[in-house]
Amino acid sequence: MSTRASTLTGRIMSAPSIIVLFLWMAVPLGMTIYFSFLRYNLLSPGMEEWIGTLNYEFFLTDPAFFASLANTLLLVGSVLVITVVGGILLGLMLDQPIFGRGILRLLVIAPFFIMPTVNALVWKNLLMDPVSGMFAWIASLLGLPAIDWFTNAPLTSIIIMVSWQWLPFAVLILLTALQSLDRDQKEAAQMDGAGPVAIFFYITLPHLSRAITVVILIETIFLLTVFAEIFVTTGGGPGLATTNIAFLVYTQALLQFDVGGASAGGIVAVILANIVAIFLIRLIGKNLDK
Repeated sequence: MSTRASTLTGRIMSAPSIIVLFLWMAVPLGMTIYFSFLRYNLLSPGMEEWIGTLNYEFFLTDPAFFASLANTLLLVGSVLVITVVGGILLGLMLDQPIFGRGILRLLVIAPFFIMPTVNALVWKNLLMDPVSGMFAWIASLLGLPAIDWFTNAPLTSIIIMVSWQWLPFAVLILLTALQSLDRDQKEAAQMDGAGPVAIFFYITLPHLSRAITVVILIETIFLLTVFAEIFVTTGGGPGLATTNIAFLVYTQALLQFDVGGASAGGIVAVILANIVAIFLIRLIGKNLDK
């Protein structure tokens, strides 16, 4: 069989899966775009009306949008800083020849496999509860007042929970990158008189740059859609203190039954996520070209 014929055969055989994948993505997106131009509320069936871009105008001028956008950016940025810095430190520790290293690696990576809902319930009821939580118990031992985390520091509580779950992912990626570091290069630097700090900043950190950009890209995509932790613990409150864009779209769609407004919010969220993703992909591309 000629190369041209084999290429044509491959395209024909892969066409059904490509078509299914396209329909799987295009149909829901197309329906969402269509609904975003309608006044469509589930409490008023049969009263749908074409209103153009009015849903987008309402969503983008709603004070709740700006509050949720600020919360989203703060949540994503804080979690990225915690997980990248913590991932580097834990990766360096687990890369050392210490006793029980295999068990430590397993314990560090384990939280990543816990479902977000379970993660939120554990933190809410077992750790951060102001009456029976472990943090309250530790505070009582130290003679300090217990902190009502979800009232006094709601967004910080969400950041802590999400960081705890995503830190293992960063550790896994960065530890893998550390293990590929050329030991001879470090030994040569040590022989030239370089200390641990100089080796970290001039050898280890540049070597980790690609892994760090991958961690940032993948985590950002998922952190923009954090929902379960907010739903289970704070419900977006107090007020709008922990409402991110994903939760704001949920409240419009399933609490206010405003399908049109929620669809417009969903499209805005998709556009914002793509802007961030394109920026990060270009950043990674520059890193890979170095």
